[in-house]
Formats: sequence, C-alpha cells, structure tokens
Amino acid sequence: MSTSLPLSPSALTASAAGPGSGKSRWMKVPIITATFWTIKILSTTVGETFADYLAVNVGLGPLITTGMMVLLLAVALVLQFRTRRYTPWIYWLTVVLVSIVGTQITDFFTDTLGVSLYVSTAIFSMLLIGVFTAWYFQERTLAITSIDTVRREAFYWAAILTAFALGTAAGDLATEALGLGFLFGSIIFGALILACGIAVRAGAPVVAAFWAAYVLTRPLGASIGDLLTQDRSYGGMGVGAAITSVLFLAVIVILVAREQVHVQRHGVLAKGQSFAGGRMRDIIWAGASIIAIVAAATTVTAAHTAQAPAGSAAVGSATTGQGPLGDLSSFSVIVDDVTAKIEAGDLPAARTRVKDLETAWDSAEAGLKPKSPSAWGAMDRAIDGELTSLRAAHPDQAACLTATHNLQSVIASQ
Repeated sequence: MSTSLPLSPSALTASAAGPGSGKSRWMKVPIITATFWTIKILSTTVGETFADYLAVNVGLGPLITTGMMVLLLAVALVLQFRTRRYTPWIYWLTVVLVSIVGTQITDFFTDTLGVSLYVSTAIFSMLLIGVFTAWYFQERTLAITSIDTVRREAFYWAAILTAFALGTAAGDLATEALGLGFLFGSIIFGALILACGIAVRAGAPVVAAFWAAYVLTRPLGASIGDLLTQDRSYGGMGVGAAITSVLFLAVIVILVAREQVHVQRHGVLAKGQSFAGGRMRDIIWAGASIIAIVAAATTVTAAHTAQAPAGSAAVGSATTGQGPLGDLSSFSVIVDDVTAKIEAGDLPAARTRVKDLETAWDSAEAGLKPKSPSAWGAMDRAIDGELTSLRAAHPDQAACLTATHNLQSVIASQ
C-alpha cells in the first residue's frame, strides 16, 4: 500500500476504494478540501475560546473544565466509533473537543507542572512520531483515505490529539521566542500551511505535508482568534471573545450542515469532486465564509472605534511605553481595590473582587506575554500568589496582605 496521501479528491477516491473494493462506503473521515481546512481552523479557535470561558468566566477552573471536556470527548468518540460511515456533525464535534483537550494537556504541562515549552514541544513531537510509527507498522499505511477499520480510526484520533497538543506547544513557543504579534503570527502560520501545499505540488511526501499543516492549524487558529478578540491596546481588533465565538460557531454550523446534506445525498465520495462543479462550489463556500468573517469583524471594529471617547488613543499611546508590558493601570485599579478590602478585613469581598483580576489577566495574556515573557511571568506568579492566599480554605489576613503588597510592588516595577 502507498504511504502517501493523494493530491486531489479524485485521487482520494481511487486510493480509498480501489478496484471494486467498495471500501469507500465506510470512510469515517472527510475528504481534504477547502471546507475541511476552513472548519478545522475555525473549530480550533472556538474550542480554545469556549474552554477559557468555562475555566475563567464561569469560574470552573482548569481542573474541572478539563475533566468535563475529557468526559464529553469520550462520549463523542464513542459516537464516532459507533457510526458506520463519515457523519459530519459527529466528526466535527469530536474535532472541537479534541482541540480543547489537546490544548489543555499542553497548558497543564506548562502552567501546572512548569515544563518548558521547548521540552513539551520536543515531548509531543516524539509522541506524534511514536503514533505514526506504530500506525505504519500495524497497518503498513498512513493514508487517511483508508480510515475504515476500528484500529486505523484509533490511530487516526490518537494522532490528531497529539497533533493538537504539539500545535499548542509549538505555537506558544514560536510566539514567545519570536515575539510575533497577532497579525504577523496569522500571516506567518498561514504562509507555512500554504508552503506545505506548494511542497506537495513540488513532489514532497503528502502524508508529512498534511500532518505538518494539521499541526500548524492550531497556532494559526489561535493567532486569528487573538487578533479578533484582544483589545486594540494589545494589538488586536477588539471584537471580543463572545462575538468572535458566536461568529465562528455560526459559520461552522453552516458549513457542517452543508457537509451533512452532501453526504446524505451523494455519499462521502461526492464532496469536493466534479459532480455539478462540486469542488469549485466547495472553494466558493469556504471563501465566502472567510469573507463573511472578515466583513463582520471589520464592522464591529469600526463600530467600537466610532464609540471610543475622543483622545483615548492619545492616552493609550502615552501610557504604553511605561514598561515592558505597557500600561498596567487597569490591573492596578483592581489590585488596589482588593487590597483595600483585605485591609478592612472583608476577605470574602476581596475574594470576589480578585475574580475580576483573574479574568482580566487571562484575557490579556495573548497580548501581554509576547511583549516580555519574563516580565509577564513575574506578574503572573504574583497574581497566582494573590489568588492562592485569598482562595485558601481558611484565608489569613496577614498572608493575603503580604501577597497583595507583593503584587502591587511587581506592578510598580514594570
């Protein structure tokens, strides 16, 4: 069997089915088209945003959120394995949940265990190589056009989960090491994915190019999401996480619904091929989705700009040069309020107020961290100390005061 992926949907058909094999009826994954890549990138952003919303805004925390997502992923995988053929809504629900869990695995290594991004990137790279090695020696092929047995599908999803974790680690490493902004990050990761396609056209191994592009969709989706959601003072467009999530989710639902209709009417092999201009229609739908997102984001950004008070831009430009992280006055206001409540002995009120600090800091991470990872790390540790002291089972006023005064000192030194 060939170990490389075909270059076109028609080649995918031939590779998967073979002469009279009939295997194509039992394909469990989609054919690789423009719609596939569009949904994949958007689902990456939605998955990450939704997980952050549950952990930070809802207040479930990373541990409970991870547990919930792992449980939901297990349910989705059961549905995916039980279905007899490619079912778009089940497949893409599973992809979104894998995206969330893969991201949280990397975040656990980095934030909880303190593992360096260099180390975690190397670990997940070796794990992915290990999955591919076991997959090939068991099946003698890595072609995703032949995901038609339980074992092959198990290898496929193991590779996807590892690829998401690797994409998260490698993307965060690139962002920190190179200090990429959201726009440049989106351009660079998008260009790298395009380079994978060009390499295939030039004769590069298709399997390697596909999985390289698949890994890169994670940092690309994160960069696009941050570009849209982050405040303009951090280099984003200021659309906001809620609007971005709803917009992306709406586009995903439309594209997946179209996929579902096509599969039910024509079967998995029809999508993206030559029936009634199918491949061109697929490209048009994907392109229209991207244009709709850009138009909506631009409209929201323009509306926010029009509503901004006069002189706000001048204030922002004057304060961003204060230190490596720029203007931290919004955080300082919250910390001062928390400190006043602690000094007054009202620890419950201080614990409630510090939630605002946690939410604001987590929301600003993507904009602040690339400016100075070391300064961001010092601030992050000080905030963690504040949160830990106030959220202890029996918080001590003196310990809380020590933690909050330390945080005030860190802010003043930035």
